[in-house]
Amino acid sequence: MTRSSRACARALCLLMLVALAAAHARAQETNAPAYKISYTISMPNPASHLFEVRVDVSGVTGADHVDFQMPRWSPGRYAVFDFAKNVQEAGYSPPCDPPADCGLGRVVYDAERLDTQTWRVRPEKTGRGVTFFYKVFADDLSGTFSQLDARHANFNGHSVFAYVVGHKHDPVSLKVNAPKGWKVINGQSKNTEQSEFRFANYDLLVDTPTEVAPDFTVETFEVAGKSYRVVVHSFGDEGGRRAELTKRVERVVRAELAMMPEPDYDQYTFLFHFDPTARRGDGMEHLNSTQIVETSALGVGRTLDEAVGTAAHEFFHVWNVKRMRPAGLGPWDFTRPVVTRGLWIAEGFTNYYGKLAQRRSGLWEDEQLFGAYAGAIGGIENQPGVRLTSAVEASLLAPFIDRASHDQRTNVANTLVSYYPKGETVAVALDLLIRGRSRGRASLEDVMRRAYEEFYLKSASDSYYLKGRAYTVEEFERLASETTGLDLSDFFRRHVHGTQTLPYEEALAHVGLRLTRSTTTAADSARTYYRIEKDDKAPPEARALREAWLKGK
Repeated sequence: MTRSSRACARALCLLMLVALAAAHARAQETNAPAYKISYTISMPNPASHLFEVRVDVSGVTGADHVDFQMPRWSPGRYAVFDFAKNVQEAGYSPPCDPPADCGLGRVVYDAERLDTQTWRVRPEKTGRGVTFFYKVFADDLSGTFSQLDARHANFNGHSVFAYVVGHKHDPVSLKVNAPKGWKVINGQSKNTEQSEFRFANYDLLVDTPTEVAPDFTVETFEVAGKSYRVVVHSFGDEGGRRAELTKRVERVVRAELAMMPEPDYDQYTFLFHFDPTARRGDGMEHLNSTQIVETSALGVGRTLDEAVGTAAHEFFHVWNVKRMRPAGLGPWDFTRPVVTRGLWIAEGFTNYYGKLAQRRSGLWEDEQLFGAYAGAIGGIENQPGVRLTSAVEASLLAPFIDRASHDQRTNVANTLVSYYPKGETVAVALDLLIRGRSRGRASLEDVMRRAYEEFYLKSASDSYYLKGRAYTVEEFERLASETTGLDLSDFFRRHVHGTQTLPYEEALAHVGLRLTRSTTTAADSARTYYRIEKDDKAPPEARALREAWLKGK
């Protein structure tokens, strides 16, 4: 078998594995009668860092057992963290009637732990329903984990809410029992007094990060009849920049809305945390919101610029990954690491458009955009693994790459590359090649709009999760050629499935730019620095293409 034949066979095998896993997940989630499932999260002693969670389940008549599982990982961050590590004191009792009368301390039976993430309860001991309860330790402010302390509560659903096995597709409700004087806000809330919520399924519940605190602020703006909220929970000097943050976020929102079709929500929420005590910065996309963590006070240095840059990336996820999604991303099997081949599109292309939106919004000058893209090129081309790991393989290996910890010694630093810069550099080259080869008649934006319409808006639903269906990498590549009228198959073969160096010079020349390199040699290594500059000798048509690209015409 030739090398290319082996690669095709391996790709086909991986596709079959993804399809089988998805089919198994769908069967598991749709073959049982629906349960009535209600979640309650309480925080009676914030200083303890312990959330108290109750799950009331009814309609289980005839079931020998009901299993509850904590996810092993969460979408948007694909390393396996095993959230069950922080669960303690799991038990169950007969159903509470009314549910408000059920105290978390009312232990009747200990839940049987089946494995690292699963607990089993026996409904025959409790009647027609069951109340499962447990505590969760939470002291990490991030887009993945949760935090409860004397200042606030912030929870990301995957790290605190166990799901009912086989019933993730059932409707669920959530009640937040907040300390006196604390307000509640998330992507679904209508106001800060709302404490009860309903969701069509578990996946939407946990896709709704929630902030509970006495002192966050909310500013709003409207664009095209839709409401946007900028929520700020901050510590330290703000330097009078809060209003400026909202203004800049609005400019980014307007720029990205001009790129893509109208989104199907009435409200979108930006949750910003400016906390110098946070262990690391973060940004995480959600269906109708994003959560962003900065490790400096808003008034310090470039914190404002960095927060807006993260918001530009996360907001583009409204289309790319939260709705238009590669195969393997929703609904999810949280018992095993994710298997998806398209994160170079979902994250890499989002990197590309988040930066371009800052230029089109007027927040960046040309040189800032060129410097950012040159930095991505340098970041990927200086990696030892750039010729070993393709964009597709980087996506498949996300559980090894995305903030994963490695206690054993590995060689991943020399063999793997991140799908973020890998996909971003693919997008830079692909967009400019399309614009140049089509003489301005097409762009990568045309491909993204077409993909959003075909896979999300117009396709029949492939699961309970959302409308539309997940796409395969091959489908996206086919659509790119069809939309642009160009045969892009060789590009994808060489630079997406293969590891050949992207045609940076040709792509940049189409829009009157050039790539320069300089190399510095240290005692034991060499690094190449890249710079993108305007070519003063470029023909007028190339300069016109550049202006159209930068301004979105």
